[in-house]
Amino acid sequence: MLPFHFSPAVWLLLACVLVQLFYAAYYFLPFALRPEPPEPSPATAAEEPVSVVVCARNELENLRQLLPLLLRQDYPAGFEIVLIDDRSDDETYLYTQQLTQYYPNVRIVTVDRTPAGFAPKKYGLTLGIKVARHERMLFIDADCIPSTDQWIRLIQRGFVQPADVVLGYSAYEAEPSFLNKLIRFETLLTGAQYLSFAWRGQPYMGVGRNLAYTQSCFRATKGFASHIRSLSGDDDLLVQDAVRVGQRVAVEASPAAQTLSRAAETWSAWWQQKRRHLSAGSRYRLADRIRIGNFIGTNLLFYFTVLALLFSRSDWVPLISLLGVRTLFVCATYDRLSRRLDDRLPVAWLPVLDAVYFFNYLALGISLFLYRTLRWK
Repeated sequence: MLPFHFSPAVWLLLACVLVQLFYAAYYFLPFALRPEPPEPSPATAAEEPVSVVVCARNELENLRQLLPLLLRQDYPAGFEIVLIDDRSDDETYLYTQQLTQYYPNVRIVTVDRTPAGFAPKKYGLTLGIKVARHERMLFIDADCIPSTDQWIRLIQRGFVQPADVVLGYSAYEAEPSFLNKLIRFETLLTGAQYLSFAWRGQPYMGVGRNLAYTQSCFRATKGFASHIRSLSGDDDLLVQDAVRVGQRVAVEASPAAQTLSRAAETWSAWWQQKRRHLSAGSRYRLADRIRIGNFIGTNLLFYFTVLALLFSRSDWVPLISLLGVRTLFVCATYDRLSRRLDDRLPVAWLPVLDAVYFFNYLALGISLFLYRTLRWK
C-alpha cells in the first residue's frame, strides 16, 4: 500500500514536476551559475581574421544601423564584412556600393534570382560563404546589432576551445507590451535549452542571429545540401548536420558577445516567425527530439493536470503544494538565467509567461500539423 492515498492525477503531476526539476537542476541552473570564462592570454587567444556574413533583403534602414557598428568592432586581427543583397528592390545596393568605396573590407554579393525550389536565404548564404576569404565566419542577421564593440573578439574566442561551431545568444529589446515580454521569455527559454544542452555536450541548434562556424565545418556538412529546399534551418539544421559529422561545438554566452534586435510588434508577425522556426524540428535527431519533447511535453501535461485537479476538492492540498514548489524553483531558475544572460524579465511575470508560452507552443504545433505552408519575406 502507498503511504499516501492520492489520485492517479496527483502522481502524474508529481512525475511532471520531478522531470521539470531535473531539467532545471541538471541543465539550466548549473549553466546559469557557471563562472564567466577567463580572458584568454595573448599567447592562447589565437585571434585570426574573420569573415562577418550578413544576408539582407530590403533591409536598408536596418543596415544603416548595423554596418557602422560592425565597422567599429574592436578586433585588431582584422575582419571583412560579406553582405549578401538578396533580391532587394529598395536602395540597399546604392548604400552598400557607397560603403565599399570607403571601406575595402566590405564586400557585396548580389543575388538576382533564387533557383526554383531553393530556400532563398540558404542560397544567398551559400554564395556569400563561397566568396568569404577567412576560415572563421561569424553570422548575424540584418535586423540585429552587436551588443558591444567586442562581439567579434568574444564570439571568435569560442574557436580556441577548440571548436568548429560557436553558439551565441541573441536577445530582444525590452518594450512595455505583454507580447514583448512573452517573446523575450520564449527567447530566454529557447536559449536556456540550446546553450545549456550544448554546454552539457548535447548540442542541437543555434540561432542565425549570432552563430559562427568554420569553412571546414561548412564543407564537412556539404553546406545546406541536406535541407536546401527547406525554408527554415540555416542555423539549427546546420548545427544538426555538424554534430552528425563529428564537428565540435562551443558556447559563448557572455552578455558582451550577444546580439540584439527588435521583437515582432504584432501577434501575427511573431506567429509566422515561430511557425517558420519550429518547422525544422521534425528533422532533428531522434535523441534531440526526445530530449526537447520530454521538456515541452511534461510542462504541457503539468498544466493540463493542474486544470483537471482544480475540480477535485480532495486533491487541493497536494495540488497547491506541487504547484508552489514547481513555480518557486522553476521561476527562480529562469530569473537566474535571465541575470546570467543579462536579459532580465520581471520576476512577477514569470509564472504567467510560463503558462502562456507552453499553451502557445501547443497551438503552434497544431497549426504546423494542419497548415504547413511557410513563407520567407
